[in-house]
Amino acid sequence: MPDVTLPLPLVRATLKPVFRIMLNSRLPFGVQRALMDWGAVAQPGPRGLHAERVRLGGRPAERVTVGPVSDSATVLYLHGGGYTVGSPVTHRPLAGYLARETGCAVQVPDYRLAPEHPYPAALDDAETAFLELVASGYRPERIAVAGDSAGGGLSLALAQRLRDVHGMVPAALGLIAPWGDPNEVPVRDSDLVLTKPWSRACAAAYLGGGDGRDTGYAPLLGELRGLPPTYIQADVDELLHDQCTRLVARLRAAGVPTEFSETEGLWHVAQLQAGLVGPAAQVTTELGEFLRKALRPAQSRSIG
Repeated sequence: MPDVTLPLPLVRATLKPVFRIMLNSRLPFGVQRALMDWGAVAQPGPRGLHAERVRLGGRPAERVTVGPVSDSATVLYLHGGGYTVGSPVTHRPLAGYLARETGCAVQVPDYRLAPEHPYPAALDDAETAFLELVASGYRPERIAVAGDSAGGGLSLALAQRLRDVHGMVPAALGLIAPWGDPNEVPVRDSDLVLTKPWSRACAAAYLGGGDGRDTGYAPLLGELRGLPPTYIQADVDELLHDQCTRLVARLRAAGVPTEFSETEGLWHVAQLQAGLVGPAAQVTTELGEFLRKALRPAQSRSIG
């Protein structure tokens, strides 16, 4: 549980206007990025969190740890933000909770963002980061890949590219409300966090002059067979819930072991507020436990 537990109605009432200001399609993306980095200070991480600035795959990154960590396993975390905003700073607390739950360092690359760097820049950066971890001594099956929203879609696209191009399969995929198909126009205008105009602006910025049918851009449309065990979480009231349920069905039909955690009363990527809200902390712990078991299968089998 978080050190401070706030009532859900209070947090919901506070977050909605904040997100309407930060994630506003009428604001330049540079302003949105600055607001998100500034607002991240209100999201506490776990005690003992340590964030080390490093380079990974030729990009700035953070290596987040909480206490002693395994030298043989790690998590590559790809942050969300519609491929246009977000950073290791905005997701540092969440990375800290996953580091605490897994006992591993969590690597958070600052991959290139659109519109300055449209698709496939983010995917290329994620691929290079994973390959550098392998080159540094981590076996692919001891690297879990996780991400939220756009970072969840990017994680899925990365796993597909690693399978198809490099013959590698990560230990697991941990996906928080993954944006698997940016082509899809939301049925509703908004949820507590996202709005249709903002999501469409992000989708267009990320696509640039590319082809929306490219499965690297929309991995939900791609081949799912041969992917590693996957955990997906979504709230029933968020815009991406239907996409997530379809992804779960397709993964299971493709023979991929898949766990699906649905919440009611939270919001899109509530894990970012795990330090303030008990139910958000609970689903963050679920994801951490899933990744830990995938990264330490021998240890898991020896228990009990």
